[in-house]
Amino acid sequence: MAKVNVVPVIMAGGSGTRLWPLSRSGHPKQFLVLTEGNHSLFQQAVARLQGVRSDRLEVASPLVVTNEEHRFLALDQLREISCEPAALLLEPVGRNTAPAVTLAALQARAGGTDPVLVVTPADQTIRDTERFQKAVRQACTLADAGALVILGIKPDRPDTGYGYIRSQGPGPFYQVQEFVEKPDEPTAKRYVAQGYHWNGGMFVLKASTWLKALAHCRPDIGLSVEDAWGQRTVDRLFVRPERAAFGRVPADSVDYAVLERCAQAGVDLRMVELDAGWSDLGAWDAVWQAGHPDPRGNVTHGDTILEECTNVFVHSTSRLMAVVGLSDVVVVETPDAVLVSSRSESQRVKRVVSRLTQRDRTEQTEPRKVHRPWGWYDCIDNGPNFKVKRILVNPGASLSLQMHHHRAEHWIVVEGTAEVTVGDKVVSLGANQSTYIPMGEKHRLANRGTSALEIIEIQSGAYLGEDDIVRFEDKYGRGN
Repeated sequence: MAKVNVVPVIMAGGSGTRLWPLSRSGHPKQFLVLTEGNHSLFQQAVARLQGVRSDRLEVASPLVVTNEEHRFLALDQLREISCEPAALLLEPVGRNTAPAVTLAALQARAGGTDPVLVVTPADQTIRDTERFQKAVRQACTLADAGALVILGIKPDRPDTGYGYIRSQGPGPFYQVQEFVEKPDEPTAKRYVAQGYHWNGGMFVLKASTWLKALAHCRPDIGLSVEDAWGQRTVDRLFVRPERAAFGRVPADSVDYAVLERCAQAGVDLRMVELDAGWSDLGAWDAVWQAGHPDPRGNVTHGDTILEECTNVFVHSTSRLMAVVGLSDVVVVETPDAVLVSSRSESQRVKRVVSRLTQRDRTEQTEPRKVHRPWGWYDCIDNGPNFKVKRILVNPGASLSLQMHHHRAEHWIVVEGTAEVTVGDKVVSLGANQSTYIPMGEKHRLANRGTSALEIIEIQSGAYLGEDDIVRFEDKYGRGN
């Protein structure tokens, strides 16, 4: 019996504003470690799908749909788990999930094959990996025969935050009858009692099945994505649809564009039940629910001390957090912001993010520690006319050849060996050595060694914004 070719499709867009201050638009929740272990939600999603392979299924390298801003973050996290992706599809602008899946289907078929796509968001958690993989294997077998298969989450409680699926048995391949929107509480209780399932946004189908269904249900989306795809540019693993053409793509979700119209399109729409401890971690209360509580129901992360607390969630990033005599609260600490909220109201955090955006505050965009394709920097102090950064450069990496109009810089090597270009001179500096880069001088920092390079950078000048960079050369394809 021939093997079924399976291509994982990881949807890694989104900003996760409800998990501020840990999740920021520049480093959203899918790239965070929010559960036990050392892997981000994105890495967990990739690893779960790589483990689906069996005697019947051949699992290829994943396709990742993300955006330009997060491309290096996604690539670095893939390589941390020794996974080389087939491609990173970079949306120039968000157009919801239907166009994103269409990009993946076109990429998957570019090699002349018609694989089964397993599409999953990158920002979910699943406790029972074996049950998940069993459900996906069942779905792949059905999808290979032409069905569009949804993984329906078995609810463990009534919840007004999810859409529901009404289906008809017998299992394991249920016939989908109806999608229903997020209900009020009495309706949610009735849905759970009647055996409805949550719609978690995970589905399995052949690339050709999706493209055919889309052509019937929303040909405007299909044709406009194909136009942007036809003008794509490819830079190694990065695939970029043409920006202006993709900007004209109608925005719509997979559910509205296709799933709710499958009957009229003649698509066999099925559901496989998933009962594996799933959570979309949509708010801090959900992170608490997905954790491993102590005997008093408390879930903690980092350096914490709790005294007479019950059912609290405390996350410490950079310092000791002591919480005394509280119940049913969330406390999240980062180096530049602290959140304190009742667990029941943690969905309202997105309103805080909206207010930060209105006030043009940087705390809603980047964390203090900012990842770059060459490594990361951490702004450890700043004041009028000065800023101090801790910078780490990965082995073999280098910053761009650049200059600044408004600031000078001092570099002090803490660990490793730095290759420093200042003007026409190139020198090597070791630990405890330093250099000075005058305002307006071309310069570059590189790590030609095999271990990490760490420096302290002291900036001084009238303007210290990150946009005061003029790039002359950059190995990562970044402009000014």
